[in-house]
Amino acid sequence: MTHPPDSGKNRHPELATQQSVSTVASGSALTGIGLLLVATVFFALQDVITKQLTTQVSVNQILVVRFGAFALFALIYAKGKTGLTTAFKSSVPATQVVRCLIMCTEIGLFAYAVQFLGIAEIHAIFSCFPLVVTALSVPMLGEQVGWRRWLAVIVGFIGTLIIIQPGSGVFNPAAMLALVCVVMYSFYNILTRKVSRTDSFATSLVYFGVVGFVASLIAVIGHWQTPDSHTMLLLGGICLTSVTSHMMLIKALEVTSAVVLQPFNYFILVWAIAFGYLFFGEVLSVHEVIGATIVVASGLYVGLREYLINRPGRN
Repeated sequence: MTHPPDSGKNRHPELATQQSVSTVASGSALTGIGLLLVATVFFALQDVITKQLTTQVSVNQILVVRFGAFALFALIYAKGKTGLTTAFKSSVPATQVVRCLIMCTEIGLFAYAVQFLGIAEIHAIFSCFPLVVTALSVPMLGEQVGWRRWLAVIVGFIGTLIIIQPGSGVFNPAAMLALVCVVMYSFYNILTRKVSRTDSFATSLVYFGVVGFVASLIAVIGHWQTPDSHTMLLLGGICLTSVTSHMMLIKALEVTSAVVLQPFNYFILVWAIAFGYLFFGEVLSVHEVIGATIVVASGLYVGLREYLINRPGRN
């Protein structure tokens, strides 16, 4: 599931608090973009492995392994950056816990939905996420959104309807579950931006890993299955892709402005289409391609407007 900048244009907004808009050298920008593209590859591979694992073990078991690996990664990262004592100190602990529980639930629903939807199909629907965040930022964060961005949000919503085609004979009910995931992920992103006003990046990262692990550990009670060697290999793969993708994303945000990286998060849709075809023989229909193109174009326009509004040196 990808995440970057302050506007939450990716599937892992716990990382969205790390860097503000700043002037960056072209060399650093290219390095950051390259790291982000590698991260999106691993994020897409993570979803491929998840889809395969759902046929062998419960979603709860996938979550507890994935969050266990991420919690360990977060604790090691925080210890080196701020120390664990400091990392666990939050000014808004209740909000931190709520946002993490929302994200834990969303990841579980995503893993469930991917059993019934193609990798490319679910990412085509998820591409409307930045537009939902833009709309929610007005009532929840008090941000101002001009008429151009509102128009882009409306056009993007139309593109989403073209993808899922509600009321038609080809409509897949699981697509609505994917939309629920989009809304939940958007709320999580908004809450992440709110806690970032008082809490450090390391604190948000640690809370995400630890709360997610504890919640998934409770949920897996009574559902644990002893994995065979093949399942163990896949579970190891999901841990590896999760940690590697976040390491690449963190490094990208350290060297490059989030606004510069923002448009490149859409590359996860490219990898999802490629991997979906390679591993599962999935092919997007014409209406899904058209809808996804409209949604991505709308999201890129919103990103461009945000860059123009927040660019360094703007009065």
